[in-house]
Amino acid sequence: QVQLVESGGGLVQPGGSLRLSCAASGSIFSINYMAWYCQAPGKQRETVAIVDSGGGTVYADSVKGRFTISRDNAKNTVYLQMNSLKPEDTAVYYCFLGTTLGGYWGQGIQVTVSS
Repeated sequence: QVQLVESGGGLVQPGGSLRLSCAASGSIFSINYMAWYCQAPGKQRETVAIVDSGGGTVYADSVKGRFTISRDNAKNTVYLQMNSLKPEDTAVYYCFLGTTLGGYWGQGIQVTVSS
């Protein structure tokens, strides 16, 4: 089984920054892509950013220019650098690992943007 451990969330003021990390461990055959999703109360889970096996990235329109997804293949870790945070970014953020053998979710980590 694969485990994903997220860290880096918390409370930040509007305009501030956070860096989320998600480290994968276990029996990983091959990583196709890694991604971040968010889910606010009463909302569906939404894609925030994706980084594929070749390093290509895709971002939700709402975070373009503010968030950056990156990965460290040697550590099986994906990061989400979150800058210029807005109150509407408040949500639980989930990492996702898509592999040849299946997909795996992190436990979710709270990000709260408030003054």
